[in-house]
Amino acid sequence: MQRTAPRPILLVESNPEVRHAMMDWLSRTGYAVLTAIDGADAIAKLRAGSKPCLILLDLQSPQSLEFRRAQMQDPQTTGVPVAVYSGLYDPRLARAQLRASAYFYAPFDMTALQKVIDAHCRKYPRRHVKRPRDVKNGSR
Repeated sequence: MQRTAPRPILLVESNPEVRHAMMDWLSRTGYAVLTAIDGADAIAKLRAGSKPCLILLDLQSPQSLEFRRAQMQDPQTTGVPVAVYSGLYDPRLARAQLRASAYFYAPFDMTALQKVIDAHCRKYPRRHVKRPRDVKNGSR
């Protein structure tokens, strides 16, 4: 029986603090994470052969709409689901243009985000993440 290879989540986020925090959270939950600082960087990573199970796209990132248009037109990447988010406006207002799998207004509910990620990425194996021991009582 052949195992399915892990597939990363592509996080497109221009704010370094937010990108690092989300990458850290995703990594701690066992997901491999590939980051892009803007839409052009994300397009380059997809064209280089990255096969994410989900794309998390910040609409405030430069070239984010151009990235989404290019991603939808490319036969190699059009099937990759995208969850879009924004802290400036409700991304659902651009539903017809974005055609995303999920829409979030930032800051968003991490439980809702986890459900979207699990829905698209659970068929791919995650990394086993060891939880740190509690120093006071030695428990996990």
